[in-house]
Amino acid sequence: MTTYILNIETATTNCSVSVSKNGETIALIEDNDKGYSHAERLHVYIDDVLKQAKLTQQDLSAIAVSKGPGSYTGLRIGVSAAKGLCFALNIPLISVPTLTALAHQVKANEGVIVAMLDARRMEVYSAIFDANFNQVRETQAQILDDNAFAEDLKQGKVHFIGNGVDKTKTLIPHENAVFIEGKLPSANEMSCLAYKKYEANAVEDVAYFEPYYLKDFVALKSKK
Repeated sequence: MTTYILNIETATTNCSVSVSKNGETIALIEDNDKGYSHAERLHVYIDDVLKQAKLTQQDLSAIAVSKGPGSYTGLRIGVSAAKGLCFALNIPLISVPTLTALAHQVKANEGVIVAMLDARRMEVYSAIFDANFNQVRETQAQILDDNAFAEDLKQGKVHFIGNGVDKTKTLIPHENAVFIEGKLPSANEMSCLAYKKYEANAVEDVAYFEPYYLKDFVALKSKK
């Protein structure tokens, strides 16, 4: 039986949508314009990626969404769209941890992978994975300093990926640090992860599912 899953990634500035067939990406549309344009573009991209895959919404077996951590607003938009489609089509909702999908962009033969997303000031949301993508340290909101990841760096190569890399590389000039720049979470890597969860029937309760924000939302005061 063929399984088509629509994957939605909106945790950062990258508005990314893919369609997978049995875990393989067959269509992908994404745009990182440095601004959060998800509200305007997400539903257009969903329509476009289905056309690219020559499918309709009725062909879909499930909807997968990036669950966080990440942008509060971005996550809300992605999850709201995913829930709406699941209700309308009466199909399952699958959640994919954002940092897990990000880590899958790294091909490492040794050492560990640190997937990290920029938070405020010198803070990042980070998780650590081994070279086989097994998570070896839980997701944390972490304040960076020059001792960050010191034990991991002593033991071998540490591959840093995500939009937290820019401020990390200024603090850690270590020979074992490998900085993979310009990468954001993408719906492309969600394809295989979502399919595995679908096969295991690891689905969410559509009515009650909430994104994983990691920290409470703090509204900024208007400058007006």
